[in-house]
Amino acid sequence: MRNSRRTLGLIVLLGSLALSSCSVGSVGEIDTAPAPSSQSVPATLPPSEVPTSDSAIPLTADQSVEFAESLALLEQIEVKGRAPKTGYDRDLFGKGWKDPDRNGCDARNDILARDLTNVEFREARIECVVLRGVLNDPYSGKEIPFTRGQGTSTAVQIDHVVALSDAWQKGAQQWDAETRLNFANDPLNLMAVDGPTNAAKGDKDAATWLPPNRSFRCSYVSRQTQVKAKYQAWMTQAEHEAISKLLRDCL
Repeated sequence: MRNSRRTLGLIVLLGSLALSSCSVGSVGEIDTAPAPSSQSVPATLPPSEVPTSDSAIPLTADQSVEFAESLALLEQIEVKGRAPKTGYDRDLFGKGWKDPDRNGCDARNDILARDLTNVEFREARIECVVLRGVLNDPYSGKEIPFTRGQGTSTAVQIDHVVALSDAWQKGAQQWDAETRLNFANDPLNLMAVDGPTNAAKGDKDAATWLPPNRSFRCSYVSRQTQVKAKYQAWMTQAEHEAISKLLRDCL
């Protein structure tokens, strides 16, 4: 019965989204007119990287519900221009990794333990420090072995799905210190990924960067939407349009 109600709710939600998409552009329904389609994705994103999903990959029922819910959340996110990056500093989000859930492990080790397989921990009263494991990298689609060490740890990095600098330019300047610390250590906004791919992403948003692994793009922008909605960060017009197109193509 619970699954039936969930499916019915999804059908109703998708129907309402379809109706709303048909009415965009009607007088008084939106504050800012959508930018022309040629501007939806900045020129910095090559034509081959225009936001697309891999429609050949079937969605699970849970993914269909998640993407529909994210699309609904997207319409509640404020759209406006990027604020200046002036004053940004990583330490404004807390120095290093913290343990906001107070389980005895910092956020980095929590995410490694969550996202890696075949995990080995350093022997201790509380198993916390991840020594080894294997990452099925969502960004590149590659399998990456992880070994803790000065010359090896960077092969797997913990990415802020919504980059801290991007958040700073879209609302975080007005947050208090505790909110910024929680944002930087929130498992919803953290993901273990391939180090070089993470470096290539930098602080780009969805209008200018997407994971090379096309089959993960829907999940990626869905997560970004959930994070920005949770912390009431805004999006630029181009970012909003890129995510909207992807999520609609995913369903």
